[in-house]
Amino acid sequence: MGPTLSVVGAGAIGLSCALAAADRGWAVTILDAGTDRRAAHVAGGMLGCFGEGRPGEGDLLDVSVTSAARWPAFLERLGRPDVRTADDTLLVGASSTDLAEIDDQVSFVRARSADAAIAPRSGPALRSSEPMLARGCAGGYLVSGEGAVDNRRLLAALRSALVGAGAAFVDADVEDLDDVPGDRVLVAAGLHTPRLVPGVEVRGEKGEILRLRRTRWSVAPPSRVIRARWHGRPVYVVPREDGVVVGATQYEAVGSDDRAPQAGGVADLLADVGELLPGLRTYELSEVSAGIRPSSVDGLPMVRRVDDRVLVATGHGRNGIALSPWTADRVVELLA
Repeated sequence: MGPTLSVVGAGAIGLSCALAAADRGWAVTILDAGTDRRAAHVAGGMLGCFGEGRPGEGDLLDVSVTSAARWPAFLERLGRPDVRTADDTLLVGASSTDLAEIDDQVSFVRARSADAAIAPRSGPALRSSEPMLARGCAGGYLVSGEGAVDNRRLLAALRSALVGAGAAFVDADVEDLDDVPGDRVLVAAGLHTPRLVPGVEVRGEKGEILRLRRTRWSVAPPSRVIRARWHGRPVYVVPREDGVVVGATQYEAVGSDDRAPQAGGVADLLADVGELLPGLRTYELSEVSAGIRPSSVDGLPMVRRVDDRVLVATGHGRNGIALSPWTADRVVELLA
């Protein structure tokens, strides 16, 4: 039997790291505090690096580009092609002001990564790519190769792969790492991490997510991720097999249990997506939920060794799913 690793946290980060360790001979146990703690359960699943790049976040962009390159092998390991829901992204600006903001974002990304596959598109060209888009968009860009996954299918696929690799799952709400068995312990508990590892600081960023389900009278969902600046507000639409996910608002959470959707955020999302993609007005509103993303102070994920036994992986913010392969590889390096 190989060395033992206990992973505290069963979100996208914890499960991805657990699988990478199991594949390298570690006997892994995952301590799962339940769905309510998982930011990945309420997510769009975008694999954004170029479409997510923001001026001033150059180091985060570099990490995101590295992780994006590892996603094909990561999905192949899971053996679940249905996890991926889109291959490309459209960046859309409603007005010239919105488009100017996207232009600045693209200029930053191109300066940092010269091989970024980003091509400008006029408003009519955008509608040719996605006929559901509203008329009159100012323009935007096609980001090739930057798609999305179904977040809940991803979590299910990771759990299935871990069971197949011999890992064990234990329902447990850990309060003290001294009670956790194992030669090594990885804490990937999101907002709960600072309670277990003193000195780790994360803040909660709350965001509402809507799930819209297609009816038999509805047009088909878009085939690409749509990321828009819509009259000053960000909105995204991510394809799913039975509809779309719409998101996301973002503001500081009041507390770790502040997961009740706010009427204002939901109303803004519905208004914006109804104008951006009018065909979605015929879809059913099947879910309204809010999640809290654990974000580091500087915006960069914290993946490091705490002491000879304990490692930590947290603070990924809005990029937890996208950065899962990179984080898993980094954790395996630390374990070695």
